[in-house]
Amino acid sequence: MTPSKWVRIWHERLPDVPLELVQVTAADAETVLRERGADAGFVRLPVDRTELSAIPLYVETTVVVVPKDHLVAAADEVTVEDIAEEIVLHPLDDTLDWDGPPGLPAFERPATTADAVELVAAGIGLLVVPQSLARLHHRKDLTYRTITGTPQSQVALSWPEDATTDLVEDFIGIVRGRTVNSSRGRKPDEKAARSAKAPQGAKGGRPAKQGRQGQGQGQGQKSQGAGGRGRRTGGGPAPKSTRSAKPRRRS
Repeated sequence: MTPSKWVRIWHERLPDVPLELVQVTAADAETVLRERGADAGFVRLPVDRTELSAIPLYVETTVVVVPKDHLVAAADEVTVEDIAEEIVLHPLDDTLDWDGPPGLPAFERPATTADAVELVAAGIGLLVVPQSLARLHHRKDLTYRTITGTPQSQVALSWPEDATTDLVEDFIGIVRGRTVNSSRGRKPDEKAARSAKAPQGAKGGRPAKQGRQGQGQGQGQKSQGAGGRGRRTGGGPAPKSTRSAKPRRRS
């Protein structure tokens, strides 16, 4: 994930509640949320809805990662038939919902997407992933192209169902594009009042990038998708303003 826009809006609306981002792999995101390692996070669907709530956000484009001098790099878009005779790597942490990628199988499966990217750079094979993962593991000697005829990955915002706090609601509203005065969100004066009454160290809402550097989720962003703890901090009275006046000119 790349949540910079949402983080900026959070800081504008809730400047007294720090927002911490925590990166995790896509495979670990659900566990982190269930174990309360994050208040909210970006995950890849499907997720187990028995404990987690989830709001689908968007469907990612699927791409094939290739060396820059590969024949595929000459096209703007390819199909699974175009790579049918190529070795296509299938990492154990693959995030696409299929039994196996197109093309010819490699001798063994790489442990991670990061490992698979290294093998692509070494000329061992190609790799089919969501576009965010291709961006996360970008290398100067590799490129990627859109590929059709493959599954697509859907990204969602998720959080523990029994921990839907006001701050989590605030973050949901920001991600969904609600304005500060939205009827579904709290009014600015109400937020300020709650903030003033909150004790030191109150738990806040936090998003996550899906994927640690080298662990995928553009990861992911820790979306991949997990999240970070927001904490309220105490504040003193606002400084008094002072007036300046021009001295009268004496005649």
